[in-house]
Amino acid sequence: MGYVSAVPPPPPPVGNEAEAPGSKSSRRSVAVALLLGTLGSTVVLLASGRVWARGTAAVGGDSLAVTADGQAVTGLPAALAIVALAALVAVFAVRGKGRLLVSGLLALSGLGAALSAVLAADGRRALDAEAARTTADTAAQVAGLTQTAWPYVTAAGAALILAAGLLALRFGRSWPAMGGRYERSGSPRTRKPAVVDPDRPEDLWKALDRGEDPTG
Repeated sequence: MGYVSAVPPPPPPVGNEAEAPGSKSSRRSVAVALLLGTLGSTVVLLASGRVWARGTAAVGGDSLAVTADGQAVTGLPAALAIVALAALVAVFAVRGKGRLLVSGLLALSGLGAALSAVLAADGRRALDAEAARTTADTAAQVAGLTQTAWPYVTAAGAALILAAGLLALRFGRSWPAMGGRYERSGSPRTRKPAVVDPDRPEDLWKALDRGEDPTG
């Protein structure tokens, strides 16, 4: 004949002992968004400083090689990458609708940087301007124009920023915010004064150093 134990099963862990599945997915989405946003902005800033287009300009009977980097072609991707970095930090400084707006700004920064990089990839205007400056001929135009892969690397980095913004729009409501040492009401947590033993002079001195009244 079997026996039934009268000891109840242990209660499920609470507090820090148990972690909801939602908190794990929230922390994972935070890490992924930070990685994508930071990496994408870095790629855009670096790639914008590389040569995007090359060509030749006629100087008398010779030809002169001219180049144009991303900043000369269009400064918009780099500017939007800086905006994206600021928005990525601001996402964790605001809550509610403010976080939604900042997340949207992050996504739009990535989209705008990608579109501007692709649409300006030709670089002809920048090369013509460089040719006119180099040859001192305002009517100078480049020939033999060639493109590099850097505009599309810039667009790929911008796509990472866009992905970070979309993650923030989707999961941002559950992300933590800065100022975790404050209660939800907005007031700072009060620290419980240490117990002072009147028979120990060192405790009295420590209380006085903390600005506490050891006699009260």
